[in-house]
Amino acid sequence: MEIPVIKMDELYGEKRSETLTLLHDACAQWGFFWVENHGINDDIMDKIKELVNKHYEENMEKNFYSSEIAKNLGPDKVASNVDWECSFMYHHQPKSNIHDIPELLRTTVPEYAEEVVKLAEQLAEVMSENLGLDKDYLKKAFCKPSVGIKVAKYPRCSHPEVVMGLRGHTDAGGIILLFQDDLVPGLEFMKDGRRISIPPTQGNRIFVNLGDQIEVISNGIYKSICHQVLPNQNGSRLSIATFYNPGADAIIFPAPKLTYPSHYCFQDYLNFYSTTKFTDKVSRFQNTKIVFK
Repeated sequence: MEIPVIKMDELYGEKRSETLTLLHDACAQWGFFWVENHGINDDIMDKIKELVNKHYEENMEKNFYSSEIAKNLGPDKVASNVDWECSFMYHHQPKSNIHDIPELLRTTVPEYAEEVVKLAEQLAEVMSENLGLDKDYLKKAFCKPSVGIKVAKYPRCSHPEVVMGLRGHTDAGGIILLFQDDLVPGLEFMKDGRRISIPPTQGNRIFVNLGDQIEVISNGIYKSICHQVLPNQNGSRLSIATFYNPGADAIIFPAPKLTYPSHYCFQDYLNFYSTTKFTDKVSRFQNTKIVFK
């Protein structure tokens, strides 16, 4: 089972139609996919990975293994309500908390964020287009989008069978863009009722998944999928997740164009159906909403 791969440069060439279809199917049938040729500067990606790992080794690792979570872990002690991770959050917009993150990262993390926001906006545009909406629909629906980056390490774990790296959940927001470890696995997503493992990143790929608000705005056409992280006995896993979310004051609702008609008399629908029976169903539903308004 191959996870869909979207090559962003092919959205602007001869393969545009094919790539749009591939993206639509990925959003509707999977809720997650890989992105290649995304335009994010390789040097910035390499640098942020290097600096996060450096900060972890010099500061976070020792503190984590001294924590109660780590000290209480054992083969006979199942930790059901904790996550085997250490992390910090950078808020990029609308209001930055740059002075709250490690000084080592204060230049590189905002630079990386700016690059990822461009990719998120590109995806929002083509996803809107695929849904038959104006290309700026999602961006406007997000009402001054909020952007944050969760920088996490999932430390090497001596007893991975008794604790989760990150418990199963769907993401609350919009579009999540993950730059993850290139060696250590652990991320799992649900697909057709079973968990599938997301392999380590190759060649600075970005892994994208959709949050709850995309499912709501798309009226369920696009999916927000449950996922989790398993700890690893052989190494620590890097995760740099950028959240392109609605603004805090955004009012979220299904795009009216994507909703089914409702609150009509069935006989009225039958009368309308008799004159439109051999037309496209989607068009008939859209026209029904106008006729029965």
